Order: sequence, then structure tokens, then C-alpha cells
Amino acid sequence: CPQPRTIAARSVALFFPLASTLLLSSRFTTGLRLFSRPRVFHSSNVSQARPGKMLFRSTRGNFLDMTFEEAVFEGLAPDGGLLVPHFIPDCKEWKQWKNLAFHELAYKIASKFVGDEIPSEDLKALMEKSYKSFTHPEVVPTRRVGDLEIMELFHGPTFAFKDVALQALGNLFEYFLLRNNKRITVVGATSGDTGSAAIAGLSGKKNVECFILFPEGRVSPIQQLQMTSVLDDNVHCIAVQGTFDDCQTIVKNLFCDLNFKKTYSLGAVNSINFARIMFQITYYFYTYFKKIPECDGVMSFSVPTGNYGDILAGYYAKRMGLPVQHLIVATNENDILNRFFTSGEYATRGMVMQTSSPSMDIGISSNFERYLFYLFGLDNKRLSLEMRQFKEQGKLKVDENLLQRARNDFLAACCNEAQTKETIARFYKEHNYMLDPHTACGVNAVLQLRKEAPAVCTSGKSKHLMCVLATAHPAKFSSAVVAATGVEAEMPEGLARLAGSQVRFTVLAPKAETIKEFIKCTVPDPTGSRNVYTLQHYFGLSVAAAACVGVGFALGRRA
Repeated sequence: CPQPRTIAARSVALFFPLASTLLLSSRFTTGLRLFSRPRVFHSSNVSQARPGKMLFRSTRGNFLDMTFEEAVFEGLAPDGGLLVPHFIPDCKEWKQWKNLAFHELAYKIASKFVGDEIPSEDLKALMEKSYKSFTHPEVVPTRRVGDLEIMELFHGPTFAFKDVALQALGNLFEYFLLRNNKRITVVGATSGDTGSAAIAGLSGKKNVECFILFPEGRVSPIQQLQMTSVLDDNVHCIAVQGTFDDCQTIVKNLFCDLNFKKTYSLGAVNSINFARIMFQITYYFYTYFKKIPECDGVMSFSVPTGNYGDILAGYYAKRMGLPVQHLIVATNENDILNRFFTSGEYATRGMVMQTSSPSMDIGISSNFERYLFYLFGLDNKRLSLEMRQFKEQGKLKVDENLLQRARNDFLAACCNEAQTKETIARFYKEHNYMLDPHTACGVNAVLQLRKEAPAVCTSGKSKHLMCVLATAHPAKFSSAVVAATGVEAEMPEGLARLAGSQVRFTVLAPKAETIKEFIKCTVPDPTGSRNVYTLQHYFGLSVAAAACVGVGFALGRRA
């Protein structure tokens, strides 16, 4: 830690030991609960909420009745669950959106969840600002390759699909923080692309400190350069000596430490933050409108899937009214999701395989809990029990009836390393189109399902298009692309200029306490404006003031 900050931290700690001891007693904690009583969710709240007001609750249902702004900053719910809207908007007017520009469509969809918490003109300006940094005029263009539509999500500042949500989330954070004169400490875990996209969205933002954890040696060299070459004072990259699951577990543990979360005003950029999902819904609607402009057909989407956030956005789009035939969960060899949709058992394997598609090298898919909440019929008690069992035993299982319902919502396929390489090579040879390894998994999943059950990937309707989400630019994974094709992918200027960049990052052990101490030593609070003063702080200051008065009185009498 920088010496001045260490001294400051120790000086503050000296004021509170007596207060901390007293406040741990039952007499004082009972009093404190009166000041921090959780707002319990009742189903009647939905109908009583005023028009234009969307509220959010935890999937585990212990409490919470949050506004959109609170949900954005809360990240993980205090009971360990994920936040979801009280209801999924039914957008009967969706066809009227077909001619909108991307940022205009993003506004329409976001307004369904934001309600009246952000004035319309402000929200429109935020959406327009968020997509100005994209290099393609359509933001998310779609190309016909063979008989597939390829949705190119890599035209943002870091050349990955995460930019679509994180450029907007960064602006949303800044908007709320400046409006309320607050500070936030953003903590995120990345398997590759989230980190660089989060940094691109948050670097230089006022009142924001950004900590990104990535697994050392398990992201591509370009992905690491994109993160660690950003030298802004508010950006802090941490190479964790473990896997992505270790990084993700650490982040969840920090959010579950409610005192730490409040003291440092923690905020989330991972897809545990519902705003991430909300912004990603836009490109499902946008792509449909571009390819089926008369709104007279259906589309299916194959989604390279790791943490389940991207495909969950497609699920929300379908529930909101978009004509989606199939949502295909495409995994690499880390296939916990494919195994669930095959057998009904969601179970860890104890290790994460390192593959050429590192953003999908995930053993536990955090956002899957949101889908289970809907699969269980919004039964938060059952979900809580199942998630507790999963935490203790590493597995949960659903019966045949629920499994069939899940299969009605999603198809799934797993793509191994040999299949990934073969798919990249085949598409380059046949179509002169380069796929990155993640997108190759999405393409291969379609090819597998067409072989196994040709009728599954077709529709009796007059128009049915199969779309694969291209989640990253192939140049970000040059070694895998060269191994498959023998040709280097064309390097975008934004990636080429990273060569030789100065970098800054810290290597730390995969322990929550280690990360916590690093954050404590790093986060500045020169103005005292972190908005964290609680009854405990005021009590401690009172004790310190009383002690000073007593000492002064004693010294005065001696004099």
C-alpha cells in the first residue's frame, strides 16, 4: 500500500475499536436493525407500484423491493441471490420499433425497466453517447455466411460483445453517481472480455474506482494487454493465481460481506448486474428487424455461452414478444450447461478445462440462477434450497417434467477443441470468413443439432433464419485462428497499437481476504464523500471526541 494511505487507514481504525466492541453486543445490534430494516417483498407491491415504476427483487426472495437505480448499484442481492424485475414487460408494440436506430431501440427497451427513474431525454442521451465509440454505423451488423446469419458483436472499443452492455453501464454509473454525489468501487471478475470492456467503459469516469480480477495465464495475450495497458489512476488490474471460477467466487464473497460492501460502496460489472442483461436484449430485437424487416418470420439464435448472461438476454427478448424459435446454448468442453439440458443435472466437475475459447472456460454459470428462478415458477424458497444444496454438494437435479420445460426454452450442444479448430478451418475455406473460437462453438452447435434432429432447427413458417452470435473479433485469438487456417486474422488498428504498451497489474493469491486488503489499501477517499457513514461511525466519533475532552480536562487540571 502507498504509505500515506496506510497511515490514513490506521488512523481511522484507532477511532473505532471501542465502538465496534459495543456494537457487536445484542443490545446495540437490536437497535441498529431499526435503522437498516430490509424492505420485504410482497406480491401486492407489483400492482400497487405506480405506473412507470419497475421494481426488482432477489431470486432467493428473503427481502428487497428495489428501484432500478438501487438494483444497478446493488449487484448481488444481500441474501446471495440475483436481482430480477418483478415482471417481464409484455411489449405488444414491438413491431413499431422496426425502423429505429440501435441507440433509439436501446432507449425503448431500457425504458421498460428504468421507468421514470431517469428522465426520457437523459436516458436517450445516455444511449446515444454509449454507442458513438462503435466503428460500424449499425453498431451490431449481421452478415450472411453460407446459410447462417452472423451477428457481429465485435465492433466496439474492445472488439467483443461485452462492449454493447458495458459502454452503457459505465455511462449509467457515472450518471447516477454525479446526480447523487456518490462514489463507487466497481469489482469484477473476467475470463477475458468482460475486463477490457469494463475498463473501456469506466476508465477516467468520475467517482469510480475499478478493480478487475482475471485468472493469471488463462486469458489470451491480447485480452491481457487490453486490460493492463490502461494506466488511468482509477483502474486496477489483478492477476489472480487461479481460475475464473476462483475470481468469480472472490467477487461474490466480497459482495456477501455486507459491511465491506457498504463501506466501499461496491458495484458490479459482471452479468450478475441486471443492467448488463437489459442492454444486451437490444441486439436480439435489432438483428431481427434488420433481417426480417416486415416482422413476418421467426429467428433462432445460437449463443456461445459461459456465464449464461448473453443467452439469458435472448430469453428475456423472447418473453417480451420477439418471435424466437430456438435459443441454442453452445458450450466448449466446460459443458456444465449442456449436461444440464441433456440430463437435468447441474453439477460441477471440480476443475475447469483450459481451451482456445477462454471466455467460456467457466465451471459455474452465475446467471443460470436467474433462469432457474423462472423454471421453478418464481418459487424463491425452492430456489434457495436448491442453491444451498448446490453450494454444499456441487450439484442439483430437476425432474423429467422440469427438464422437458427447460428443453422447450433452450437447446444445447458442446463443442470440443478438435471441433472448434475444424469449424474455423471449414468456414474460412468455404466462405472466406474467419471465426474466433467462441463463435466457432456457436456455429458448430448449429451443425450438430441439424445432424441430430434436422427438424429442430427449421420452422414450418414461411421465414426462419438461424443466427449465430459472433462474440469476439478473431484477431483477439490469433494463435487459435492461425492453428486452424494457417493465416493471421487482420488486426484492427485498436488492437495493433497495443504492441509494446506499458502495462500495470498486480499478482495476488486467490483469496477473498487478500483482495479485500488490496482494495482497502488502494481506494482513496480524500473528501470523505463515499457516503458510508453509519451509526457505528457516529458512535465511534462521539467516543473519540469524549475521550479527547476528558484528556484535555485532565491536562487542564494538572496545569
